[in-house]
Amino acid sequence: MSTIGLCSDHAGFEMKEFVKQWLDQQGIRYKDFGTYTPETCDYPDYGHRLALAVESGEVCPGIAVCGTGCGISITLNKHQGIRAAQCWQERIAELSRSHNDANVLVLPGRFISHEEAARIVEMFLVTPFAEGRHRKRIDKIPVKDMPPCA
Repeated sequence: MSTIGLCSDHAGFEMKEFVKQWLDQQGIRYKDFGTYTPETCDYPDYGHRLALAVESGEVCPGIAVCGTGCGISITLNKHQGIRAAQCWQERIAELSRSHNDANVLVLPGRFISHEEAARIVEMFLVTPFAEGRHRKRIDKIPVKDMPPCA
């Protein structure tokens, strides 16, 4: 497995630290793109760092955490090469990988337990993309010249 990228804002910091410990226990390499303290900060600063690293192939997949998962997910998905999926249940993580080929897992740090986070992360990491009918949908995601609406 390649190196996983991590990031969070202050509201997701504690959960990100838990995820780091879990990854260490599994022997999985990661690179932390910040924040590095629980002091107030802005999630776009760290979301953009992670997105660029995933797009360049430096890390893959990514795991991002903020309080709700919303702000950092919005930031990550501004990048054309990112498919960030906000997951608060294992089944959502599984489908985000198998159907959407998500390359960044987003966790709502204030709304799930450590135990839930560990199960979600594990499901995300072990689930492959199903390809097939889902490939054509994934290929339509990047913004390109679109035909006018009928």
